[in-house]
Amino acid sequence: MNNLTADELRSKYINFFVSKGHVQIQGKSLLPENDPTVLFTTAGMHPLVPYLLGEEHPAGKRLVNFQKCIRTGDIDCVGDASHLTFFEMLGNWSLGDYFKEEAIKMSFEFLTSPEWLNIPIDKLGVTVFEGEEGIPRDEESANVWKSLGIPENRIAFLPRKDNWWGPAGTTGPCGPDTEMFYYIEDSPCAPDCKPGCSCEKWLEIWNDVFMQYNKNAQGEYIPLARKCVDTGMGIERTVTVLNGKTSVYDTIIFEPVIFAIEKACDCKYGANGETDRSIRILADHTRSAVFILGDPKAVSPSNVGAGYVLRRLIRRAVRHGRKLKPEGISLISIAEVVVEQLKGAYPELEENRTFILNELKKEEVKFMETLQKGEHEFEKLLPNLLKDPRKIMSGRLAFKLYDTYGFPIELTEELASESGLTVNRLEFDEAFKKHQELSRSQSGLAFKGGLGDQGEMAVKYHTATHLLHQALRNTLGVHAAQKGSNITAERLRFDFTHDAPLTPDELKKIEEIVNKQIKNDLPIFVETMTIDEATKSGAIALFGEKYESQVKVYTIGNSVSDFFTKEVCGGPHVQRTGSLGTFKIQKEQSSSAGVRRIRAVLEFC
Repeated sequence: MNNLTADELRSKYINFFVSKGHVQIQGKSLLPENDPTVLFTTAGMHPLVPYLLGEEHPAGKRLVNFQKCIRTGDIDCVGDASHLTFFEMLGNWSLGDYFKEEAIKMSFEFLTSPEWLNIPIDKLGVTVFEGEEGIPRDEESANVWKSLGIPENRIAFLPRKDNWWGPAGTTGPCGPDTEMFYYIEDSPCAPDCKPGCSCEKWLEIWNDVFMQYNKNAQGEYIPLARKCVDTGMGIERTVTVLNGKTSVYDTIIFEPVIFAIEKACDCKYGANGETDRSIRILADHTRSAVFILGDPKAVSPSNVGAGYVLRRLIRRAVRHGRKLKPEGISLISIAEVVVEQLKGAYPELEENRTFILNELKKEEVKFMETLQKGEHEFEKLLPNLLKDPRKIMSGRLAFKLYDTYGFPIELTEELASESGLTVNRLEFDEAFKKHQELSRSQSGLAFKGGLGDQGEMAVKYHTATHLLHQALRNTLGVHAAQKGSNITAERLRFDFTHDAPLTPDELKKIEEIVNKQIKNDLPIFVETMTIDEATKSGAIALFGEKYESQVKVYTIGNSVSDFFTKEVCGGPHVQRTGSLGTFKIQKEQSSSAGVRRIRAVLEFC
C-alpha cells in the first residue's frame, strides 16, 4: 500500500484527533507510579485509568497521545510474525464527552479517508460484543459500522473474552468494545471466515472500548451516567499492513535494527526459519531493554521485579546472538541503532544513552560469568550422569540449571551431547510449561488488579507518601528527591536519593514530622495550572518526568499559600490528613547506588 513510517503514523494520528478537538498529552513512564500490581505500563490506557474511573483530567475531556508499552506475558511467542515485548500505542479518549457513534465514525475516517491512511474498505472487518450475562448484544456499534459501508459478513459478534473490557477489579466501570481488523490474505480460510477467526488472516489494529456500565458488589451492571471511550491503535501492527507486509519484523520499523544484526553476526534475514526467529528475538528484546534502561525511572538488571524482566530480556537476546554467531555478538551496536532511530519521538533515549550502553555491557559480562558457572555446575553433575547406563539426564536436573542458574536448555543439551548423553526434553518441557503458566497467571492477575487499585487505603497511603517526601526533605535536605513509590492497601514503599543509611534519630524525626501533620488534620487542596505556574508556586515536580501543558497540584496545608507540602501529582488523595491514622516506619534500606528505600504503614486504633 505505502511505506508510511512510524514517525509519519504518529504525526498523522495526533494531527487527526487534534483536528477533532482532542488535546495531545504526554505519554508516561514504562514503570507505573504507585501501582504495585504491574511491573510495566502494559497498554496505552494504563496511565489514564484514574481519569477513566472518574478523576478530572487537567487537559479536558478529549485526549490523544502515543505511549510506549511493555508486555511479557507472551514472551515465548516473540519471533513469530506479530508478537513483541516492546510496542507503541496510539490512543484517543473521551472522558464523558462523545460515545459509540462518534468514536466509531472517527476511527473509520482515519482508517479509510484518502487524507489519512486510505485503507480500502474491503480490507477491513470488525468485531462487536455478542451479549452476555444480561447485557444485550451491541447492535448500536454494529449498525454504525453497517452505515459506514462494512458489510454484515465482515462484522463478527464475539463473546466477553473477545469483546469486553473490565471491570479492573471485582467491581467498577466496564463495557463492550469493538475491534478493527485488517485482512492480510486474499482468500478466506472458510466460507464463514470473519474477523477474530483463529486462522490468523485477520490482524487486529485498533480497539474502541465503551465503558458504559458499573458492576456493583451484587454483580449487577448499572448504566453509567458518565460514559467514557478508550481507544488504542498499535503502531507496529498498523505500519505492517500499510507497508503491505505480513510480519511486523518485515517493516521499515525494524529494517535498521535487523540490518545492524546482519552486519554484527554475518548472517542474512529471510533465508532461514530458525535464523530469522533468533534475529527477531534479538531485535525485539534489544529494543525493549533500550527503552526500559532509557526510561526516566529506569531500573537496572536485577533478580526481582522489573529488573528481573530486564535481565531476562537482555540474556535471552545475548543467547540468541550466540545462536547466530558462536562467539556471540555485543548488543551495543544494535542498541545504538535503536537510540538513533527513536530518539526523536523519545528524547529520553538520547539523554540516557550512556547509562543504556553501560548497563547493557555490564549485564552481558555478568551473563557470560553465569554461563561459565552453569557449565561448572554441569561438570559437577556429570560423573553421576555417566554412571547411568541409559545415559539420560533428567529434565528435572536440566530445569534446575535453567531456573537456578539461568543456564539455557540448548546449552545443557549441547554439553550433554558432547559427553554422550541425552536430555529428557519432554520432562524439561513439562517443568518449563508449569513455570510459564504460573508466570502468565500471575502476570494476568497483576494487570487486571492494577487497573482498579483506587481503594480507600491505597488513597490514604498515596497521600502519606507526600507527607513522607516532605519530611525527608526537611530532615535530610532537598536532595532527598523521590525516585519511585510502590503502594498497596497494606503499606507504602518509597525510594529517594540519599547516599547513606538513615540513623535511628533521623527515622524518629521523620515519623514525628509526618504524624504531626496527620494530627493537625490539614485539608488538601487541588488546583489545575501550567507546570511553570506550579513550580513558581512552590510545588515539587519529579525530575525527568514529562508533564502536560496543564497539571494537577495537590497542596497539604492550611491554604494553597500556607502549606506543609505541595506536589504535582495525578491524585487521588484524601480530603484531610486526620484520616490517615498513625504513620510508622517499618524498615529503611538501600535500594540501589545512591538511593534509599523506606517501608511504612498506617496504624489505626
